[in-house]
Formats: sequence, C-alpha cells, structure tokens
Amino acid sequence: MPKMKTKSGAAKRFKVRGSGSVKRSMAFKRHILTKKTTKNKRQLRGTTEIHSTNMASVKAMLPYA
Repeated sequence: MPKMKTKSGAAKRFKVRGSGSVKRSMAFKRHILTKKTTKNKRQLRGTTEIHSTNMASVKAMLPYA
C-alpha cells in the first residue's frame, strides 16, 4: 500500500499539541486592516484551538500528526 500524504496546506496552518488538540492562527488579519479597529486587530493576535466540529476533517488532512 502507498503511504498516505499529509495535505501540505493543512500542515502549514495547523499544529497538533501534545494533548492532541490542534491550534490554529486567527483569520481576518491579512489585509484591509485600515477599517478594522485597533482593539479588533489586537484580539486577532496569537493562536486558538480549532472547534470540535472541525476536528475530524483536520485529523483526516494530517494523518501522521
């Protein structure tokens, strides 16, 4: 059997923690930042955990993580 391939786009976007949860970066912080408030942009910094409803699809994209 051939090896399963990791989706390279998912590998760049997600990191699996030791506990098994998956972290991701925040969206809406790439462009058109002038109309967004400073508070909004500040709160979009950092990482967060993916939602449980998306966990199955992310795990399928990262078979060896």
